[in-house]
Amino acid sequence: MNLDQLLQNISVLATTGPENPEVAALTFDSRTATSGSLYIAVKGTTADGHDYITAATENGATVIVCETLPERTAENISYVTVADTASVLGELARNFYGNPSSKLKLVGITGTNGKTSCTTLLYDLFKKLGYSSALISTVENRIDEEIIPATHTTPDVIRINELLAKAVDKGCTYAFMEVSSHGLHQQRTNGLKFSIAGFTNLTHDHLDYHRTFAEYLKTKKSFFDHLESDAIAITNADDKNGSVMLQNTKASKKTFALKSMADYHGKITEVDFNGMLLNFNGKEFWTTLSGKFNAYNLLLAFAVASECGFGAEEILSALSQLKRIKGRFETLRSDGGIFFVVDYAHTPDALENILDSVNEIRTKNERLITVFGCGGDRDTTKRPEMGKIAASKSTLAIITSDNPRTEDPAQIIADIEAGVEPQNFSKYMSVPDRREAIKLAIKFAEPKDIIVVAGKGHENYQEINGVRHHFDDQETIVELAQLMSK
Repeated sequence: MNLDQLLQNISVLATTGPENPEVAALTFDSRTATSGSLYIAVKGTTADGHDYITAATENGATVIVCETLPERTAENISYVTVADTASVLGELARNFYGNPSSKLKLVGITGTNGKTSCTTLLYDLFKKLGYSSALISTVENRIDEEIIPATHTTPDVIRINELLAKAVDKGCTYAFMEVSSHGLHQQRTNGLKFSIAGFTNLTHDHLDYHRTFAEYLKTKKSFFDHLESDAIAITNADDKNGSVMLQNTKASKKTFALKSMADYHGKITEVDFNGMLLNFNGKEFWTTLSGKFNAYNLLLAFAVASECGFGAEEILSALSQLKRIKGRFETLRSDGGIFFVVDYAHTPDALENILDSVNEIRTKNERLITVFGCGGDRDTTKRPEMGKIAASKSTLAIITSDNPRTEDPAQIIADIEAGVEPQNFSKYMSVPDRREAIKLAIKFAEPKDIIVVAGKGHENYQEINGVRHHFDDQETIVELAQLMSK
Protein backbone atom coordinates (compact mmCIF):
# COMPACT_ATOMS: atom_id res chain seq x y z
CA MET A 1 0.00 0.00 0.00
CA ASN A 2 1.31 3.46 -0.81
CA LEU A 3 1.54 6.24 1.76
CA ASP A 4 -1.22 8.39 0.25
CA GLN A 5 -3.71 5.52 0.61
CA LEU A 6 -2.56 4.91 4.15
CA LEU A 7 -3.10 8.55 5.14
CA GLN A 8 -6.69 8.75 3.87
CA ASN A 9 -8.98 10.61 6.32
CA ILE A 10 -6.04 11.31 8.64
CA SER A 11 -5.24 14.90 9.62
CA VAL A 12 -1.59 15.50 8.63
CA LEU A 13 0.33 18.62 9.69
CA ALA A 14 3.27 18.22 7.30
CA THR A 15 5.19 15.73 5.15
CA THR A 16 8.82 15.77 4.06
CA GLY A 17 11.05 13.40 2.13
CA PRO A 18 10.26 11.06 -0.79
CA GLU A 19 6.65 11.35 -1.96
CA ASN A 20 4.16 8.49 -1.70
CA PRO A 21 6.48 5.54 -0.99
CA GLU A 22 5.17 1.98 -0.67
CA VAL A 23 4.60 0.78 2.90
CA ALA A 24 5.16 -2.92 3.60
CA ALA A 25 4.26 -3.06 7.30
CA LEU A 26 3.32 -0.98 10.36
CA THR A 27 5.06 -0.93 13.73
CA PHE A 28 5.41 1.26 16.83
CA ASP A 29 8.30 -0.84 18.15
CA SER A 30 11.61 0.16 16.56
CA ARG A 31 12.98 -3.33 17.21
CA THR A 32 10.44 -4.90 14.86
CA ALA A 33 10.92 -2.38 12.04
CA THR A 34 11.85 -4.06 8.76
CA SER A 35 12.62 -3.01 5.20
CA GLY A 36 9.90 -0.74 3.84
CA SER A 37 7.96 -0.47 7.10
CA LEU A 38 6.27 2.57 8.61
CA TYR A 39 7.28 3.40 12.18
CA ILE A 40 4.89 5.36 14.42
CA ALA A 41 6.67 7.20 17.25
CA VAL A 42 4.24 6.93 20.18
CA LYS A 43 4.78 8.54 23.56
CA GLY A 44 4.20 5.83 26.16
CA THR A 45 4.05 5.84 29.96
CA THR A 46 7.68 4.74 30.35
CA ALA A 47 9.31 5.57 27.00
CA ASP A 48 8.94 8.00 24.11
CA GLY A 49 8.96 6.42 20.66
CA HIS A 50 10.54 9.58 19.25
CA ASP A 51 13.79 8.55 20.97
CA TYR A 52 13.90 5.43 18.79
CA ILE A 53 13.34 6.93 15.33
CA THR A 54 16.99 6.46 14.35
CA ALA A 55 16.89 2.83 15.53
CA ALA A 56 13.76 2.24 13.44
CA THR A 57 15.35 3.65 10.28
CA GLU A 58 18.50 1.63 10.88
CA ASN A 59 16.30 -1.48 10.99
CA GLY A 60 14.74 -0.61 7.62
CA ALA A 61 11.81 1.74 8.27
CA THR A 62 11.36 4.12 5.34
CA VAL A 63 8.41 6.15 6.68
CA ILE A 64 8.24 7.84 10.08
CA VAL A 65 5.04 9.19 11.62
CA CYS A 66 5.83 11.54 14.49
CA GLU A 67 4.65 14.57 16.46
CA THR A 68 8.00 16.39 16.18
CA LEU A 69 10.71 15.86 13.59
CA PRO A 70 14.08 14.58 14.81
CA GLU A 71 16.92 17.08 14.87
CA ARG A 72 18.52 15.32 11.91
CA THR A 73 16.40 13.86 9.13
CA ALA A 74 17.54 11.47 6.39
CA GLU A 75 16.95 12.28 2.70
CA ASN A 76 15.73 8.78 1.85
CA ILE A 77 13.13 8.72 4.66
CA SER A 78 9.59 10.12 4.45
CA TYR A 79 8.45 11.96 7.60
CA VAL A 80 4.78 12.56 8.40
CA THR A 81 3.99 14.96 11.25
CA VAL A 82 0.66 14.67 13.11
CA ALA A 83 -0.73 16.22 16.29
CA ASP A 84 -1.15 12.94 18.23
CA THR A 85 0.55 9.74 17.08
CA ALA A 86 -1.27 7.57 19.64
CA SER A 87 -4.69 8.47 18.25
CA VAL A 88 -3.53 8.23 14.62
CA LEU A 89 -2.10 4.73 15.15
CA GLY A 90 -5.56 3.14 15.06
CA GLU A 91 -6.52 4.98 11.90
CA LEU A 92 -3.30 3.92 10.16
CA ALA A 93 -3.90 0.29 11.16
CA ARG A 94 -7.51 0.48 9.97
CA ASN A 95 -6.46 1.83 6.56
CA PHE A 96 -3.53 -0.56 6.17
CA TYR A 97 -5.69 -3.64 6.76
CA GLY A 98 -8.64 -2.42 4.70
CA ASN A 99 -10.98 -1.39 7.54
CA PRO A 100 -11.84 -4.99 8.53
CA SER A 101 -14.07 -4.05 11.49
CA SER A 102 -16.58 -2.56 9.05
CA LYS A 103 -16.74 -5.83 7.08
CA LEU A 104 -18.11 -7.95 9.91
CA LYS A 105 -20.18 -7.40 13.06
CA LEU A 106 -17.71 -6.50 15.80
CA VAL A 107 -19.05 -6.97 19.33
CA GLY A 108 -17.03 -5.51 22.21
CA ILE A 109 -17.60 -6.47 25.85
CA THR A 110 -16.27 -4.30 28.67
CA GLY A 111 -16.63 -4.25 32.47
CA THR A 112 -14.64 -5.38 35.50
CA ASN A 113 -15.77 -9.01 35.57
CA GLY A 114 -17.25 -11.30 32.94
CA LYS A 115 -15.47 -10.05 29.79
CA THR A 116 -13.75 -13.35 29.03
CA SER A 117 -16.80 -15.43 29.89
CA CYS A 118 -19.16 -13.31 27.77
CA THR A 119 -16.94 -13.11 24.69
CA THR A 120 -16.20 -16.85 24.86
CA LEU A 121 -19.89 -17.69 25.36
CA LEU A 122 -20.75 -15.52 22.36
CA TYR A 123 -18.10 -17.18 20.20
CA ASP A 124 -19.38 -20.63 21.19
CA LEU A 125 -23.02 -19.56 20.83
CA PHE A 126 -22.61 -18.23 17.30
CA LYS A 127 -20.69 -21.35 16.37
CA LYS A 128 -23.72 -23.36 17.51
CA LEU A 129 -25.91 -21.03 15.46
CA GLY A 130 -23.84 -21.96 12.40
CA TYR A 131 -21.64 -18.88 11.94
CA SER A 132 -17.87 -18.59 11.65
CA SER A 133 -16.57 -16.04 14.13
CA ALA A 134 -13.43 -14.54 15.62
CA LEU A 135 -12.61 -14.29 19.33
CA ILE A 136 -10.16 -11.83 20.88
CA SER A 137 -9.86 -12.60 24.60
CA THR A 138 -7.54 -12.91 27.59
CA VAL A 139 -7.33 -16.69 27.33
CA GLU A 140 -6.87 -17.05 23.57
CA ASN A 141 -7.65 -15.61 20.18
CA ARG A 142 -9.55 -17.64 17.62
CA ILE A 143 -10.15 -17.19 13.92
CA ASP A 144 -12.90 -19.71 13.25
CA GLU A 145 -11.21 -22.96 14.43
CA GLU A 146 -7.64 -21.61 14.47
CA ILE A 147 -6.30 -20.90 17.97
CA ILE A 148 -3.84 -18.02 18.36
CA PRO A 149 -2.22 -17.46 21.79
CA ALA A 150 -3.26 -14.27 23.61
CA THR A 151 -0.78 -11.97 25.36
CA HIS A 152 -2.98 -9.05 26.52
CA THR A 153 -6.67 -8.55 27.33
CA THR A 154 -6.81 -6.05 24.49
CA PRO A 155 -4.00 -6.48 21.92
CA ASP A 156 -2.41 -3.42 20.34
CA VAL A 157 -4.48 -1.84 17.60
CA ILE A 158 -2.22 -3.04 14.77
CA ARG A 159 -2.60 -6.62 15.98
CA ILE A 160 -6.36 -6.23 16.38
CA ASN A 161 -6.76 -5.07 12.78
CA GLU A 162 -4.46 -7.86 11.59
CA LEU A 163 -6.61 -10.45 13.40
CA LEU A 164 -9.85 -8.93 12.09
CA ALA A 165 -8.49 -8.80 8.53
CA LYS A 166 -7.61 -12.48 8.82
CA ALA A 167 -11.12 -13.17 10.11
CA VAL A 168 -12.63 -11.40 7.10
CA ASP A 169 -10.38 -13.39 4.74
CA LYS A 170 -11.49 -16.62 6.47
CA GLY A 171 -15.13 -15.73 5.89
CA CYS A 172 -16.06 -14.85 9.47
CA THR A 173 -19.31 -12.92 9.92
CA TYR A 174 -18.88 -11.92 13.58
CA ALA A 175 -16.04 -11.03 15.93
CA PHE A 176 -16.23 -10.92 19.74
CA MET A 177 -13.66 -8.93 21.64
CA GLU A 178 -12.79 -8.15 25.25
CA VAL A 179 -12.33 -4.42 25.70
CA SER A 180 -10.23 -3.63 28.78
CA SER A 181 -9.83 -0.30 30.55
CA HIS A 182 -6.08 -0.43 29.79
CA GLY A 183 -6.85 -0.93 26.11
CA LEU A 184 -9.31 1.98 26.06
CA HIS A 185 -6.95 4.32 27.91
CA GLN A 186 -4.07 3.40 25.58
CA GLN A 187 -6.33 3.94 22.54
CA ARG A 188 -6.01 0.35 21.32
CA THR A 189 -9.59 0.43 20.00
CA ASN A 190 -9.20 3.64 17.95
CA GLY A 191 -10.43 3.31 14.38
CA LEU A 192 -12.52 0.20 15.08
CA LYS A 193 -16.21 0.13 14.18
CA PHE A 194 -18.20 -1.69 16.86
CA SER A 195 -21.67 -2.89 15.90
CA ILE A 196 -22.58 -3.82 19.48
CA ALA A 197 -21.01 -2.86 22.82
CA GLY A 198 -21.87 -4.72 26.03
CA PHE A 199 -21.28 -3.68 29.66
CA THR A 200 -21.14 -6.34 32.39
CA ASN A 201 -20.45 -4.47 35.65
CA LEU A 202 -18.02 -2.07 37.28
CA THR A 203 -16.32 -2.86 40.57
CA HIS A 204 -13.01 -2.29 42.35
CA ASP A 205 -10.00 -3.16 40.15
CA HIS A 206 -7.02 -1.68 38.28
CA LEU A 207 -6.67 1.31 40.61
CA ASP A 208 -2.90 0.78 40.46
CA TYR A 209 -3.23 2.01 36.86
CA HIS A 210 -6.22 4.40 36.88
CA ARG A 211 -5.51 5.77 40.40
CA THR A 212 -9.15 6.61 41.18
CA PHE A 213 -12.46 4.83 40.65
CA ALA A 214 -13.80 7.94 38.92
CA GLU A 215 -11.02 7.73 36.33
CA TYR A 216 -11.65 4.00 35.89
CA LEU A 217 -15.36 4.71 35.33
CA LYS A 218 -14.60 7.52 32.88
CA THR A 219 -12.33 5.24 30.86
CA LYS A 220 -14.98 2.52 30.59
CA LYS A 221 -17.62 5.08 29.67
CA SER A 222 -15.45 6.40 26.81
CA PHE A 223 -16.07 3.12 24.98
CA PHE A 224 -19.80 3.93 24.74
CA ASP A 225 -19.23 7.65 24.17
CA HIS A 226 -17.42 6.88 20.90
CA LEU A 227 -19.94 4.43 19.44
CA GLU A 228 -21.54 5.46 16.15
CA SER A 229 -25.27 6.10 15.81
CA ASP A 230 -25.90 2.80 14.01
CA ALA A 231 -24.36 0.79 16.88
CA ILE A 232 -26.21 -0.82 19.82
CA ALA A 233 -25.17 -0.38 23.47
CA ILE A 234 -26.35 -3.07 25.91
CA THR A 235 -25.75 -2.46 29.62
CA ASN A 236 -26.47 -4.18 32.91
CA ALA A 237 -29.40 -2.33 34.51
CA ASP A 238 -28.70 -4.01 37.87
CA ASP A 239 -25.32 -2.28 38.07
CA LYS A 240 -25.58 1.33 39.25
CA ASN A 241 -23.03 2.33 36.60
CA GLY A 242 -24.98 0.74 33.75
CA SER A 243 -27.01 3.90 33.14
CA VAL A 244 -23.85 6.03 33.39
CA MET A 245 -22.37 4.17 30.40
CA LEU A 246 -25.35 5.24 28.30
CA GLN A 247 -25.42 8.93 29.24
CA ASN A 248 -23.63 10.33 26.18
CA THR A 249 -23.73 7.52 23.67
CA LYS A 250 -25.18 8.03 20.18
CA ALA A 251 -25.90 4.29 19.93
CA SER A 252 -29.30 2.66 20.44
CA LYS A 253 -29.73 1.81 24.13
CA LYS A 254 -30.72 -1.63 25.46
CA THR A 255 -30.59 -3.15 28.95
CA PHE A 256 -30.47 -6.56 30.62
CA ALA A 257 -31.10 -7.47 34.27
CA LEU A 258 -32.09 -10.12 36.78
CA LYS A 259 -33.54 -7.69 39.36
CA SER A 260 -34.62 -4.57 37.47
CA MET A 261 -36.98 -3.83 34.60
CA ALA A 262 -35.02 -4.31 31.38
CA ASP A 263 -35.33 -5.10 27.68
CA TYR A 264 -33.86 -8.52 28.44
CA HIS A 265 -34.96 -9.87 31.81
CA GLY A 266 -33.74 -13.06 33.41
CA LYS A 267 -34.69 -15.17 36.43
CA ILE A 268 -32.93 -18.07 38.16
CA THR A 269 -35.55 -20.76 38.81
CA GLU A 270 -33.26 -23.52 40.11
CA VAL A 271 -29.50 -23.79 40.71
CA ASP A 272 -27.01 -26.45 41.83
CA PHE A 273 -23.43 -27.44 41.03
CA ASN A 274 -24.60 -29.20 37.86
CA GLY A 275 -26.22 -26.10 36.37
CA MET A 276 -29.25 -23.78 36.43
CA LEU A 277 -32.81 -23.58 35.20
CA LEU A 278 -33.18 -20.06 33.83
CA ASN A 279 -36.03 -18.00 32.44
CA PHE A 280 -35.16 -15.33 29.86
CA ASN A 281 -37.98 -13.07 28.67
CA GLY A 282 -40.56 -15.67 29.67
CA LYS A 283 -38.82 -18.72 28.18
CA GLU A 284 -37.17 -21.45 30.29
CA PHE A 285 -34.01 -23.38 29.50
CA TRP A 286 -31.35 -25.42 31.31
CA THR A 287 -27.64 -24.62 31.32
CA THR A 288 -24.69 -26.53 32.76
CA LEU A 289 -23.21 -23.24 33.98
CA SER A 290 -23.78 -22.35 37.65
CA GLY A 291 -23.92 -19.15 39.68
CA LYS A 292 -25.74 -15.82 39.46
CA PHE A 293 -22.77 -14.20 37.69
CA ASN A 294 -23.10 -16.80 34.91
CA ALA A 295 -26.81 -16.01 34.64
CA TYR A 296 -25.80 -12.40 33.90
CA ASN A 297 -23.19 -13.55 31.36
CA LEU A 298 -25.69 -15.79 29.57
CA LEU A 299 -28.31 -13.04 29.61
CA LEU A 300 -25.92 -10.59 27.94
CA ALA A 301 -25.08 -13.23 25.31
CA PHE A 302 -28.83 -13.73 24.78
CA ALA A 303 -29.30 -9.97 24.36
CA VAL A 304 -26.46 -9.66 21.83
CA ALA A 305 -27.73 -12.58 19.74
CA SER A 306 -31.28 -11.17 19.86
CA GLU A 307 -30.04 -7.79 18.63
CA CYS A 308 -28.31 -9.63 15.80
CA GLY A 309 -31.71 -10.87 14.65
CA PHE A 310 -31.87 -14.43 15.98
CA GLY A 311 -35.07 -15.81 17.54
CA ALA A 312 -35.34 -16.47 21.27
CA GLU A 313 -35.98 -20.22 21.01
CA GLU A 314 -33.09 -20.68 18.58
CA ILE A 315 -30.73 -18.78 20.89
CA LEU A 316 -31.81 -20.55 24.09
CA SER A 317 -31.55 -23.96 22.45
CA ALA A 318 -27.95 -23.15 21.49
CA LEU A 319 -27.15 -21.63 24.91
CA SER A 320 -28.34 -24.80 26.64
CA GLN A 321 -25.67 -26.77 24.76
CA LEU A 322 -22.72 -24.59 25.78
CA LYS A 323 -20.07 -25.99 28.10
CA ARG A 324 -18.29 -24.30 30.99
CA ILE A 325 -15.37 -22.03 30.19
CA LYS A 326 -11.90 -23.05 31.33
CA GLY A 327 -11.02 -21.55 34.70
CA ARG A 328 -14.48 -20.07 35.23
CA PHE A 329 -16.43 -21.95 37.95
CA GLU A 330 -14.91 -25.23 36.80
CA THR A 331 -15.94 -28.07 39.09
CA LEU A 332 -14.47 -31.46 39.90
CA ARG A 333 -14.95 -34.07 42.61
CA SER A 334 -12.21 -36.20 44.16
CA ASP A 335 -12.50 -39.93 44.77
CA GLY A 336 -12.79 -39.04 48.45
CA GLY A 337 -15.95 -37.04 47.80
CA ILE A 338 -14.47 -33.54 48.16
CA PHE A 339 -15.98 -31.01 45.75
CA PHE A 340 -13.64 -28.44 44.11
CA VAL A 341 -14.42 -25.17 42.32
CA VAL A 342 -11.61 -23.52 40.32
CA ASP A 343 -12.20 -19.92 39.29
CA TYR A 344 -10.25 -16.92 37.98
CA ALA A 345 -11.88 -14.59 40.56
CA HIS A 346 -9.17 -12.05 41.43
CA THR A 347 -11.21 -8.99 42.40
CA PRO A 348 -13.33 -8.43 45.52
CA ASP A 349 -16.58 -8.52 43.55
CA ALA A 350 -15.62 -11.66 41.61
CA LEU A 351 -14.53 -13.49 44.77
CA GLU A 352 -17.74 -12.48 46.53
CA ASN A 353 -19.80 -13.69 43.55
CA ILE A 354 -18.12 -17.09 43.59
CA LEU A 355 -18.49 -17.58 47.35
CA ASP A 356 -22.10 -16.34 47.32
CA SER A 357 -22.90 -18.74 44.48
CA VAL A 358 -21.40 -21.67 46.39
CA ASN A 359 -23.18 -20.67 49.61
CA GLU A 360 -26.51 -20.46 47.77
CA ILE A 361 -26.03 -24.01 46.52
CA ARG A 362 -24.56 -25.80 49.55
CA THR A 363 -26.86 -27.12 52.28
CA LYS A 364 -24.62 -25.77 55.07
CA ASN A 365 -23.88 -29.36 56.19
CA GLU A 366 -20.74 -29.03 54.09
CA ARG A 367 -17.88 -26.74 54.97
CA LEU A 368 -16.55 -24.17 52.51
CA ILE A 369 -12.75 -23.83 52.39
CA THR A 370 -11.40 -20.99 50.22
CA VAL A 371 -7.81 -20.85 48.92
CA PHE A 372 -6.88 -17.53 47.35
CA GLY A 373 -4.26 -14.78 47.04
CA CYS A 374 -3.67 -11.46 45.27
CA GLY A 375 -1.26 -10.61 42.46
CA GLY A 376 1.87 -8.59 43.10
CA ASP A 377 2.67 -5.25 41.42
CA ARG A 378 -1.06 -4.59 41.05
CA ASP A 379 -3.79 -2.67 42.84
CA THR A 380 -3.00 -3.06 46.55
CA THR A 381 -6.21 -1.49 47.85
CA LYS A 382 -8.32 -4.51 46.90
CA ARG A 383 -6.26 -6.89 49.05
CA PRO A 384 -7.85 -6.17 52.47
CA GLU A 385 -11.30 -6.22 50.85
CA MET A 386 -10.67 -9.72 49.56
CA GLY A 387 -9.40 -10.82 52.97
CA LYS A 388 -12.58 -9.55 54.59
CA ILE A 389 -14.83 -11.25 52.01
CA ALA A 390 -13.06 -14.63 52.08
CA ALA A 391 -12.95 -14.91 55.87
CA SER A 392 -16.56 -13.81 56.35
CA LYS A 393 -18.07 -16.03 53.66
CA SER A 394 -15.99 -19.21 54.20
CA THR A 395 -15.80 -21.81 56.94
CA LEU A 396 -12.02 -21.49 56.54
CA ALA A 397 -9.99 -19.14 54.33
CA ILE A 398 -6.41 -20.05 53.45
CA ILE A 399 -4.49 -17.01 52.19
CA THR A 400 -1.65 -17.88 49.82
CA SER A 401 0.35 -16.59 46.85
CA ASP A 402 -1.13 -15.81 43.46
CA ASN A 403 1.40 -14.26 41.06
CA PRO A 404 3.67 -12.30 43.44
CA ARG A 405 5.70 -11.02 40.49
CA THR A 406 8.41 -8.77 41.98
CA GLU A 407 6.70 -8.25 45.36
CA ASP A 408 7.42 -10.08 48.60
CA PRO A 409 4.63 -12.70 49.03
CA ALA A 410 4.68 -12.10 52.79
CA GLN A 411 3.82 -8.41 52.28
CA ILE A 412 0.97 -9.26 49.91
CA ILE A 413 -0.43 -11.72 52.45
CA ALA A 414 -0.07 -9.14 55.24
CA ASP A 415 -2.08 -6.66 53.14
CA ILE A 416 -4.84 -9.26 52.70
CA GLU A 417 -4.83 -10.19 56.40
CA ALA A 418 -5.34 -6.53 57.34
CA GLY A 419 -8.90 -6.75 56.04
CA VAL A 420 -9.97 -9.77 58.10
CA GLU A 421 -12.39 -8.64 60.81
CA PRO A 422 -11.64 -9.58 64.45
CA GLN A 423 -14.62 -11.92 64.72
CA ASN A 424 -13.16 -13.95 61.83
CA PHE A 425 -9.55 -14.23 63.06
CA SER A 426 -10.10 -17.91 63.88
CA LYS A 427 -11.44 -18.58 60.38
CA TYR A 428 -8.30 -17.97 58.38
CA MET A 429 -4.66 -19.00 58.09
CA SER A 430 -1.79 -18.06 55.81
CA VAL A 431 0.32 -20.48 53.78
CA PRO A 432 2.59 -18.64 51.26
CA ASP A 433 3.32 -21.71 49.11
CA ARG A 434 0.26 -22.18 46.86
CA ARG A 435 0.76 -25.92 46.44
CA GLU A 436 1.04 -26.37 50.21
CA ALA A 437 -2.06 -24.22 50.72
CA ILE A 438 -4.10 -26.46 48.41
CA LYS A 439 -2.64 -29.53 50.11
CA LEU A 440 -3.65 -28.20 53.53
CA ALA A 441 -7.19 -27.47 52.31
CA ILE A 442 -7.53 -31.07 51.12
CA LYS A 443 -6.12 -32.34 54.43
CA PHE A 444 -8.72 -30.36 56.40
CA ALA A 445 -11.63 -31.26 54.12
CA GLU A 446 -14.05 -34.09 54.74
CA PRO A 447 -16.29 -35.86 52.19
CA LYS A 448 -18.89 -33.47 50.69
CA ASP A 449 -16.92 -30.38 51.78
CA ILE A 450 -16.32 -27.72 49.11
CA ILE A 451 -12.91 -26.21 48.32
CA VAL A 452 -12.82 -23.06 46.20
CA VAL A 453 -9.41 -22.31 44.66
CA ALA A 454 -9.59 -18.77 43.31
CA GLY A 455 -7.44 -16.24 41.52
CA LYS A 456 -5.70 -18.06 38.68
CA GLY A 457 -8.39 -20.03 36.85
CA HIS A 458 -7.12 -20.81 33.36
CA GLU A 459 -3.53 -19.70 34.06
CA ASN A 460 -0.96 -22.49 34.04
CA TYR A 461 1.92 -20.56 35.57
CA GLN A 462 2.97 -18.66 38.67
CA GLU A 463 5.10 -15.55 38.14
CA ILE A 464 7.76 -15.09 40.84
CA ASN A 465 10.49 -12.45 40.56
CA GLY A 466 9.81 -12.02 36.87
CA VAL A 467 10.08 -15.75 36.10
CA ARG A 468 7.07 -17.87 35.14
CA HIS A 469 6.98 -21.32 36.73
CA HIS A 470 4.51 -23.97 35.61
CA PHE A 471 1.56 -24.11 38.00
CA ASP A 472 -1.98 -25.20 37.19
CA ASP A 473 -4.56 -25.13 40.00
CA GLN A 474 -6.72 -27.89 38.55
CA GLU A 475 -3.72 -30.07 37.73
CA THR A 476 -2.37 -29.57 41.27
CA ILE A 477 -5.76 -30.42 42.82
CA VAL A 478 -6.06 -33.68 40.89
CA GLU A 479 -2.48 -34.68 41.71
CA LEU A 480 -2.75 -33.90 45.45
CA ALA A 481 -6.24 -35.36 45.84
CA GLN A 482 -5.08 -38.66 44.34
CA LEU A 483 -1.87 -38.67 46.35
CA MET A 484 -3.61 -37.92 49.65
CA SER A 485 -6.39 -40.47 49.12
CA LYS A 486 -3.90 -43.35 49.05
